[in-house]
Amino acid sequence: MNIAKIHGIKYVIVVGDGMADYPLPELGGKTPLEAAQTPNMDRIAASYIGLVRTIPDGMEPGSDVANLSLLGYDPKTYH
Repeated sequence: MNIAKIHGIKYVIVVGDGMADYPLPELGGKTPLEAAQTPNMDRIAASYIGLVRTIPDGMEPGSDVANLSLLGYDPKTYH
């Protein structure tokens, strides 16, 4: 989580890095995240959410590249 103060406004960036998983038979074919009780994440998602493209064209998708982008670094320069 990154908290930045810009023009008197605080921003929180919640990164769900590593949350992907495979469906499991013991969870009725759901992934662990789909089966989880997530009231706090649901409340956050009900407010202001957005999408951002974190992988530049021509680069392999991965946490390292995406997190550099999220922190304001150009992955093509710093990766």
